[in-house]
Amino acid sequence: MQLKAKNLVWLLTALLFSVICSAQTRPVNVTIDVSKTSAPISKYIYGQFLEHGGNIVNEGVWAEMLEDRKFYNRITSKPPAEPPGPAWMRRAPRRHWIPIGADEFVTMDTNEPYTGEQTPLIKLDKKEPHGFQQSGLAVRKGKSYTGRVVLAGTPGATVKVSLVWGDAEGDRQTVVIRKFGPSYAKSPLHFQAQSDSDNARLEIAGTGTGAFHVGAVSLMPADNVQGFRAEVIAALKQLHSGVYRFPGGNFVSAHEWRNAVGDPDKRPPIWDPVWHAVQPNDVGTDEFLTLCRLLDVEPYITVNAGFGDAWSAAELVEYTNGAITTPMGKWRAANGHPKSYEVKFWGIGNEPWGDYQMGAMALDQYELKHNLFAKTMRKVDPSIKLIAGGAMPDVMAGADQSRRINGQIVPDYLSKADWSGNLLAHCLENIDMLSEHYYSSSDMHLDLKTGKKVNIGPQPLVEWERAPATQVRVKYEHYQEYLKRIPGLRAKPVPIALDEWAYMGGGPNSFKVVPAYAWAFHEMFRHSDLYQLGAFTFATAMMSESRTDAVLNPTGLLFKMYREHFGTVPVEVSGDSPQPKPIFPAGGDQPAVNPGSDTYPLDVSAAFSDDRKTLTFAVLNPSDSEQNMTLSISGPKLSNSGHLWRMAPSSVDATITVGKKPEVEVEEHRLTSTPDKLSVPPFSVSIYSFPVQ
Repeated sequence: MQLKAKNLVWLLTALLFSVICSAQTRPVNVTIDVSKTSAPISKYIYGQFLEHGGNIVNEGVWAEMLEDRKFYNRITSKPPAEPPGPAWMRRAPRRHWIPIGADEFVTMDTNEPYTGEQTPLIKLDKKEPHGFQQSGLAVRKGKSYTGRVVLAGTPGATVKVSLVWGDAEGDRQTVVIRKFGPSYAKSPLHFQAQSDSDNARLEIAGTGTGAFHVGAVSLMPADNVQGFRAEVIAALKQLHSGVYRFPGGNFVSAHEWRNAVGDPDKRPPIWDPVWHAVQPNDVGTDEFLTLCRLLDVEPYITVNAGFGDAWSAAELVEYTNGAITTPMGKWRAANGHPKSYEVKFWGIGNEPWGDYQMGAMALDQYELKHNLFAKTMRKVDPSIKLIAGGAMPDVMAGADQSRRINGQIVPDYLSKADWSGNLLAHCLENIDMLSEHYYSSSDMHLDLKTGKKVNIGPQPLVEWERAPATQVRVKYEHYQEYLKRIPGLRAKPVPIALDEWAYMGGGPNSFKVVPAYAWAFHEMFRHSDLYQLGAFTFATAMMSESRTDAVLNPTGLLFKMYREHFGTVPVEVSGDSPQPKPIFPAGGDQPAVNPGSDTYPLDVSAAFSDDRKTLTFAVLNPSDSEQNMTLSISGPKLSNSGHLWRMAPSSVDATITVGKKPEVEVEEHRLTSTPDKLSVPPFSVSIYSFPVQ
């Protein structure tokens, strides 16, 4: 009965908010005061995050079509066993190799493997082909596919590598390899599919006498861009994201970077204990830095401060930034990259405050570790910017880490469970930015009395859309408390790198999260001196993609719209309609003041261009009804000729799905007068731009 009563209260609250928003007929009066500006908005706010979790990297952006191409698993007619670990974390192989011929003809040679711990050895027959195959590949008619196979064998062997896209006799192309010896040699592969198939297969089979080994095999679309999917590069390049963070995330705490450089075919496949999956190590440091160059973004590398050590982190800095005369710089050059990468941003560890993290330790020990890493890395390159792995009380409460450490649901500031506060107090000289993470939930709330997550119940759309901005506001408020308590922080302010953030709500490729993310941007803009870097989880969440195609989804279009059209010098916005007070008590992950401008239910943000010759302002309507506003701009006169970019689909649940007509678009309109009265469509995001006369 108690649960039902709570739900009834929430339902009545939701209805009340809906009535208020719908019934609002008085226009909101908005004033933009161009004489009051704040710190420039960093281009890094629009950054992205990539992590080797699931298929995010190895299939999401990398062009390799084959799974287990270096044979971590045994090749049998039975599929690999389900990997251990929680169901939400583990990733079973989508495709696997199965024998051609009886299982007994394919064994795994562990004596002298080509790479890793085993290499398949195939015993030959003069008439019957023996080998193995992998199905489930997606190919398209007329498209070319290239790759290589690494083979060693007896002189009496003939091996055929075939791409098969149908059941008819002619539905295949074959590369024949006859020259063999005891040493491994790479043979190129090239195919062109003659029809579409989502279940094509690659066959590697031989006949003759003796046996042959397969050290590695690779197959990619021929139009890949230095190993990356061409369609993904084309989509992500539109975002001009500023910065990309890699390789983790939780993954980094068990990652050995040396396993992922050098000849890709010789990099050992390993078991990733974090995400419970085989990691082929095909996308490592050099590939990531190549991706950053292709996308014209700054790289941000996180070093392993879990199972890793300061010496290894320093060697990675030397590998990327060192001169060719240094040991690691020489290795980099030998791997085909003589010029140093000059990586500026370096994160020390990922979420070291979590007891789930590989190599987790107590805070007082981690402070020593952070300082050791920082000093050792800076000896290699004093110019690098170091980002510390923080967690303010909102995270320590929400992740139930504070209660684990000191029994408090929400930690007191600078207590032993306040991870960020202690790093800023004790490691300040070795911190240039503070890493903070948040993942807003659309339906869960932390109960400050019990410390448990409880269901929020029905919400008005405005409050549903507010959630991510709320977390931005919370961290701002926590930071103000640090400024009161840490004298050194006032002398040396440390900005926030919000290098993991996302909203756990809406549906895949849905527009519903778009107003929420716009609101989060606005809240970052309001505190542009504090928020100077972002890395959205994940870059692949910007796209709707299949195995062969990719387009920007609504979230991607929003990031693109703000990056291209919103200004960089924030201008003060005021209004006559304050945001309501927070629904929940302040503390932990709840702010004392709601995010948003005094223009409720709208949220308005404004900014000059870099040269201050253009004024832009963004108007967000997170409600489900049309709203009206009047606009007053103090200061210089604006041109009557301007532009409007708007996202306003017919449904808040509109989607963009690859292969289908998009239900969401960015509309562009030319304006012939400076607006003083605006009608703002429901759940819409608009950016106006006018030259300053």
